[in-house]
Amino acid sequence: MILKGAEINRYLARPDPTRPALLIYGQDAMRVALKRAEAVAALTGPNADEEMRLTRIPGADLRKDATLVVDAIKEVGFFPGQRVVLVEDTPDAAAPALATAIGEWAHGDAAIVVTAGGLTKSSALRKLFEPHASAVTAPIYDDPPGEEEIHRWLAEAGLTDVPQPAMRDLLALSRALDPGDFRQTVEKIGLYKHGDDSALSPEEIALMAPSTIDAEVDELIDAVAEGKSDRFGQLMRRIEGQGIAPVTICIAALRHFRALHAASADPGGAQAGLSRLRPPVFGPRRDRMARQVQGWGMRNLEEAIHHLLDTDLQLRSASRAPQMALIERALIRLSMMPRGAR
Repeated sequence: MILKGAEINRYLARPDPTRPALLIYGQDAMRVALKRAEAVAALTGPNADEEMRLTRIPGADLRKDATLVVDAIKEVGFFPGQRVVLVEDTPDAAAPALATAIGEWAHGDAAIVVTAGGLTKSSALRKLFEPHASAVTAPIYDDPPGEEEIHRWLAEAGLTDVPQPAMRDLLALSRALDPGDFRQTVEKIGLYKHGDDSALSPEEIALMAPSTIDAEVDELIDAVAEGKSDRFGQLMRRIEGQGIAPVTICIAALRHFRALHAASADPGGAQAGLSRLRPPVFGPRRDRMARQVQGWGMRNLEEAIHHLLDTDLQLRSASRAPQMALIERALIRLSMMPRGAR
């Protein structure tokens, strides 16, 4: 049986212990590992390792000894509860040994969970599992988790009251982070909100989210984008004292103004455009950048980007001009540009 779409996540959250084997495969090793851990935990419950109800077998070992899985599923444990034999990083060469084990599996035996990397249509493992009447195949794609899956992770972290604005920002964050980092962030949010009966807010999500840009440079670019030339000098001297390279400042400024430009061009408005960026912008940061978009206007943003591109070329050229002076002059010019749509 081949799982498809939303049924993949639903099944892996509650696998059927009466089915002999489950194949989980995909290109992204982290996504496969997360789904494997979820499925095994759902099958065995807590304390499976301590109670010796979980047996791990490297897939490559099956090429040397094809009886490993059969012996493992038939073992009788000392503790009650569902047992699982986990075969990890499984190559196609292990397919004959797994076929034998699935053929000899009987009710009461340990469930077999097999993980593998990306498998082609001609893969021996897929040819074994996909047409099988009882075994289950769960292909894991590189899609970010959906709202249903995030709700389940939040519930596991102890959060059930999640308003729509907070869920919108979590969905945006899930597209920006790899699945392992996102799952850790959800757990971090759960710990932060432990014992707090108030609803999760976008501000709290922004506080818990991993930082993606140096705070000092971020503050400087915000001052430029908001025309706060009175703060520029102090911020610039602080960054210069930290030894941040001028080209790094220019790249960060270009990224910021390109984000403003993309949001300005979005038919859904600046807020929606910022949420659709890669990585997305959310929480109070999104509100602040949305105000910057409205203050600049499309034409002025295009002019700012052209000016930063010219500065970037000068910084990377053989010019002997002082580089910090070049980027400082460019940012001062931007901070003093007239605002408003043109």
